[in-house]
Amino acid sequence: MILPIYIYGQPVLRKVAEDITPDYPELKALIENMYETMKRAEGVGLAAPQIGLPIRVVVIDLSVFGDDEPEFKDFRKTYINPHIIEAEGEEISMEEGCLSLPGIHEEVKRSNKIRVKYMDENFVEYDEVVEGYLARVMQHEFDHLDGKMFIDHISALRKQMIKGKLNAMLKGQARCHYKVKTIK
Repeated sequence: MILPIYIYGQPVLRKVAEDITPDYPELKALIENMYETMKRAEGVGLAAPQIGLPIRVVVIDLSVFGDDEPEFKDFRKTYINPHIIEAEGEEISMEEGCLSLPGIHEEVKRSNKIRVKYMDENFVEYDEVVEGYLARVMQHEFDHLDGKMFIDHISALRKQMIKGKLNAMLKGQARCHYKVKTIK
């Protein structure tokens, strides 16, 4: 089922999400709905707060890059209760966008290497060091679980320059090709 994506201004996007337990109701269906919603919106990652749920669940699908990046050929992963333990390595600047901020793209600096702990959809625990583009996507999505958005990482000047677009979203004006839930 395609779910509406919550747009900037929705309070759930600024809440710290809660860990879940294996008995979370309808978890497998929720995960599949998140993948379906993300695919329809042409995203590569989606965090539960972006569909209105303040829980620590993220889906990432990088298979779209599989032709150019063989390590992402069949990359589709679910992260439950993820937490970044450590960010290290060089900070690299790259343009980011977000399904909850349609039409906004900004340069964001992020660590090129992170250590993360999480569980998969079967609640098997992992402790991994991740580098490169996947580390960036994880940091972006996991920020959502801590009530942060990528615009929190840009300069005051850049924020001022996109203020009009942000204010339009606060008024319920978001232009995109996918189903959304605005504050109005």
